[in-house]
Amino acid sequence: MRKFTVLAVTLAAASPAHAAKGPFFSLANTDFVVLISFIVFIGVLVYFNVPTLLSGMLDKRAEGIKSELDEARSIREEAQKLLASYERKQREVAEQSDRIVAHAREEAELAAEQAKKDLETSIARRLKTAEEQIAQAEARAVRDVRDRAAEMAVAVARDVIAGRMTAARGNELIDASIEEVGQKLH
Repeated sequence: MRKFTVLAVTLAAASPAHAAKGPFFSLANTDFVVLISFIVFIGVLVYFNVPTLLSGMLDKRAEGIKSELDEARSIREEAQKLLASYERKQREVAEQSDRIVAHAREEAELAAEQAKKDLETSIARRLKTAEEQIAQAEARAVRDVRDRAAEMAVAVARDVIAGRMTAARGNELIDASIEEVGQKLH
């Protein structure tokens, strides 16, 4: 406390009215008083460990900044890893979607080819069925025509034979037929 009193008295004695008169090492010289005040101020700062406190505060602040920089650096590295992971996943998803599309195209092409084959088979089967039906219809028509022709021929032959046949001639034909059957059976 005594030092502060001396300092206050020294500063009060060094007023602007006494400025820079006389020798330098006099309390009347303001330059000397300022020098002494500055030296006392520095001494007070050193006495109360202000430079050490300031240095500690600056060191603490530097450590805080360094830890924040380290944390920011680690966050940045983590973000880069995360970004790389998402980009890799995006590429994988894009590749997978390309594979799915290619597989779907292949399946569609195979399905189209199979449908074409099935259609060709169905058309061939229907053509064959139609041809068989036409052949059956032709055969039926030919058979009907033959049957009708046979019926007509029998009717005409009956009419012709009935017109030309006499009783004697009929008996001769019956006897000839019986002989022929008898020969064929023995």
